[in-house]
Amino acid sequence: MKEFFKKRVLNNWLFLLMVVIIQLKSMLLLSMLRSTNSSRISLSTMYFGVPALYAHLLIITLILSILYLFKYKGKIKAALIIDLIITILFVADIWYYRNNGTFLSIRHLLHTEIFNPTNKSLLNFKIVDLLFFVDFIIFFILFKFGKLINYKDNSKLSLRIIKAVTVFLLSGAFIFISHYKIDIKGTVQGKSLFRLSWAPFQTFSDMSPLGYHGFDLVYFTGRNEKLSDSDINDVKEWISNNKEEISDNEYFGILKGKNLVAIQVESLENFVINKKIYGQEITPTLNKLLSNSLYFDNIYEQNNSGTSSDADLMVNTSIFPIRETSTFPAYPWTSYNSMQNILKNKGYTTISTHAELPGSWNWAEPHKSFGVDKLWDINKFNVDEIIGLGLSDESYLKQVADKLKLEQDPFYAFVVTLTSHGPFEIPEEKKLLDIPKELDENMLGAYFQSVRYTDEAIRLFIEELDKNGQLDNTVLMIYGDHCGVHKFYEEEIKDAPLNEDWWQENHKKIPYIIYNKDLKASTISNAGGQVDFLPTISYLLGVKRDEFDNTSMGRVLVNTNRNTTILNNGDIIGTPKDANEEKHLKDTFKIADFIIEGNYFKITNK
Repeated sequence: MKEFFKKRVLNNWLFLLMVVIIQLKSMLLLSMLRSTNSSRISLSTMYFGVPALYAHLLIITLILSILYLFKYKGKIKAALIIDLIITILFVADIWYYRNNGTFLSIRHLLHTEIFNPTNKSLLNFKIVDLLFFVDFIIFFILFKFGKLINYKDNSKLSLRIIKAVTVFLLSGAFIFISHYKIDIKGTVQGKSLFRLSWAPFQTFSDMSPLGYHGFDLVYFTGRNEKLSDSDINDVKEWISNNKEEISDNEYFGILKGKNLVAIQVESLENFVINKKIYGQEITPTLNKLLSNSLYFDNIYEQNNSGTSSDADLMVNTSIFPIRETSTFPAYPWTSYNSMQNILKNKGYTTISTHAELPGSWNWAEPHKSFGVDKLWDINKFNVDEIIGLGLSDESYLKQVADKLKLEQDPFYAFVVTLTSHGPFEIPEEKKLLDIPKELDENMLGAYFQSVRYTDEAIRLFIEELDKNGQLDNTVLMIYGDHCGVHKFYEEEIKDAPLNEDWWQENHKKIPYIIYNKDLKASTISNAGGQVDFLPTISYLLGVKRDEFDNTSMGRVLVNTNRNTTILNNGDIIGTPKDANEEKHLKDTFKIADFIIEGNYFKITNK
């Protein structure tokens, strides 16, 4: 019996103990992510949803299978080394997350330029971090005062190899089966395993910390696409065909030298502009701005699976998002001739701001690739009022105005709102539309209330710029990031209690408004999308075409002979002039994939 105990228990207890310790450390790390400043334990937010916990344990057993290769004392040393490496990795993860809202990745070694985009010190120790090291004290006590260390293991190498390989293969097989059932076949409802989420904390929760790092290693080392000479020639030809050799008109440079503030409004559709319900304007601020604006009323959303982040991409780069997945998480290092780079060459200071963690949709890393000078994430703001998904638009825009007051002219600020995100939950005291209860409780009425709220926040923001003495010398570029109530809630609104038909059809349009006090009102109805914003506003700011038309997939909407565009699903809006233009449009997404995945502008030094 004593010999059996030695062979069976002492040979396996360390393995089982290590599984428990690493799982507890994983749970400790997960429990910290969504707590205040990620500096305390919050068990209620440990997991984003119900995780595939058995898969998490199998990932640990797969890693620890190496222990069976060693004799007993060697096994102890190997266990301590593995434990120390994992502990250091977890501590580094939480330190990196506190500043950047995402985790350490192999991409940071492959593309060092996107590492730590917030440029904050990564040494941010908190008392709770000491819990990661408690097990080392336990080990010390066990081996210092116990007799376990004196056990002699005479097992043969061949048997140890068989054990290690068996545990490794069985763990790997069951992990793959779990991935196949959960991610590929979708037979396990409500679960995700190896699938990137818009929020890194959800990805971490679904995969487990060690699962994330394994996935990350495979995922990003496999994203080094090389463009063939044929691919490069296809891009050059497409861009050449996209150019329009047109003489400058009266719009060129009419806003030259002015500050630019882009306000990307969450879920803002075009159908609400200049509309009333029960005698009340839904967007009174935007309607008023139109008297001194260029209003583009035929603009279509072109977002792919990256939704709002795709708008960031297209507006700032004039490049369509990739087809396979969301662009920002998959290719944050791609180089562009961005709005930031174009305007920095004109002496502008460039600022990008989201009232979110830098890791949400991984927005901070691509903006760093855009060449932005300053990043203002949620940690730069006082989170004093929460509505919906986060800091209220009213508080956020007020604080943005306060920060812009300190900036020297000229500057380009890219600003993203959040409150009008679905499901459009506005507190009663913040609702500004007096509408019947049955409409107010319908998703359509909720959408109207949220848009009206954000419209008011924009009014207050403009007033602040005026008080700062900045409004006269500032251009406001206001647009929707994508459609909202029609895009995500068509079923909920089809029977909405509003006996009018102007709201019913999903036109897939967003408004695009360029405002300055000195502009004369004009409505421009050329068909376009978000990729046209960079060429258009650059042209108005006095940037010559040759500074952007070799790197842009869009058109100058105020000076173009074309009236066609393409939607994300491949539908062509308008009638192409000939077969060449139709082919040009149909090749759009292939070319965008080459540009982003192959890092075309970097390898060709555009």
